[in-house]
Amino acid sequence: MSLADSTDDELRLRVLGVWSRIEAAAKRSGRPREAVKLIAVSKTHPADMLRAAIEAGLTDLGENRVQEAEPKIDKLGREAAKWHLIGHLQSNKARRAVQLFDAIHSIDSVGLVEKLDRACRELPREELPVLIQVDLGHETAKSGADETDLPGLVGAVTSSERLKLIGFMTLPPFFQEAELTRPFFAKLRGLRDEYQDRGVFGGAPGELSMGMTHDFEVAIEEGATMVRIGTAIFGKRETR
Repeated sequence: MSLADSTDDELRLRVLGVWSRIEAAAKRSGRPREAVKLIAVSKTHPADMLRAAIEAGLTDLGENRVQEAEPKIDKLGREAAKWHLIGHLQSNKARRAVQLFDAIHSIDSVGLVEKLDRACRELPREELPVLIQVDLGHETAKSGADETDLPGLVGAVTSSERLKLIGFMTLPPFFQEAELTRPFFAKLRGLRDEYQDRGVFGGAPGELSMGMTHDFEVAIEEGATMVRIGTAIFGKRETR
């Protein structure tokens, strides 16, 4: 067996392990495994590893930066997977993001909404699914809209011509004890439920993109419909 085959086999085992943990957590919240979308966070990992992940059955890949994702998407193909932008999006990268990604999880300003909507009209792209990133931890190093800004931001997305609001995303503070993230996930679920009642998700329940390798089981127990998992699938990130 070659080193590449060994690495691919290890990755497949990791993927199976993650799915098993997702299934168990979903069961604890009274939902089937299919209610949770697994987004494999492939930032810092090379295209060949992403190809192996796709061959292992993963259909959704998450990248943090437009400039890092672009060569990978070009190499693997735009249709090889569903591509999610999960990191902060600079407004000057909006047009390229519209061309590359199937969904953007990190909407955090009205200005960004306007730039993305304009890019969709000019390219043209008929519809761009987006999630609003809500800053619940108030950490200076992390992006996201303050909860008090949600009404205006939700209004901007829902009144735009081409953007489709599909849910909310959050990135809580890191705690050694994953259980401590629970209040943040519960808070986002409450906000989602509040806006769902207002019909802003077009009759859909509204996605909850929350939970990573360290805390995704807690997130699922609190209602996550999308989990963003990197290390548990790909191993330790490559140094840059």
